[in-house]
Amino acid sequence: MTLNHQEFLRYSRQMMVEDMGEEAQQRLKDSTVIIVGLGGLGCPASLYLAAAGIGKLILIDGDEIELSNLQRQILFRDSDVGAPKAKVARKRLSKLNPHIKIEMLAEQVDRQDLVGLVDEAAVILDCTDNISTRQEINRAAVAYQKPLISAAAMGWEGQLTEIRADIQDSACLACAYGLEKDEPLLNCSTAGVMGPVLGVMGSMQAMRAIQIVAGNSIQEESRISRFDGKRGSWSSFGMPVNAECPVCS
Repeated sequence: MTLNHQEFLRYSRQMMVEDMGEEAQQRLKDSTVIIVGLGGLGCPASLYLAAAGIGKLILIDGDEIELSNLQRQILFRDSDVGAPKAKVARKRLSKLNPHIKIEMLAEQVDRQDLVGLVDEAAVILDCTDNISTRQEINRAAVAYQKPLISAAAMGWEGQLTEIRADIQDSACLACAYGLEKDEPLLNCSTAGVMGPVLGVMGSMQAMRAIQIVAGNSIQEESRISRFDGKRGSWSSFGMPVNAECPVCS
């Protein structure tokens, strides 16, 4: 369906931006984005994607809201403690933008779940903090040749990993990190994390997803970017392909 009058008004400032316009906005409306994980990364990412007019969001998270989440998971309120994250997120995002479709899966996903969902997605956002789930998301992205934007944060630092599985001869997560099995000793649960750092990384995930879907991304390789929150600085480098990668080779 084409953009209606209300959508033209809603997205008018966005469509004025260079490289956007009506055609790009229509591509956003016609697209589906999967967000796996609705914590400190998934909350800001989903808010910006819903506001930008992504036509369909698929929200996946099997956790319930805890009081300790509220410092950084900005979709949730004190009264939400104990409720399923996916259910509350769908309700809040639907109120933010009633013009989009939102589906949810309030459970931990396995490979079979992802196979049934990934095929329709334009982009996948990995907003999890679980290595085994992250590996399954990477496998699904490679198998279906879908762009995957993964992020992580701890303390004052964040990392954004963009996997361009939709472009031939691009590296995947396993090229860079192998098939790790053990969870790291240090993570946001054990070492803490600053909420605004997660906001930066989740916002970057949303921005990269919008650029890819709108067709104005200038990045055509898998890449890692690191954010130093104390200094406010970024560093970025390309990911070499591992010819012996067990996932994408």
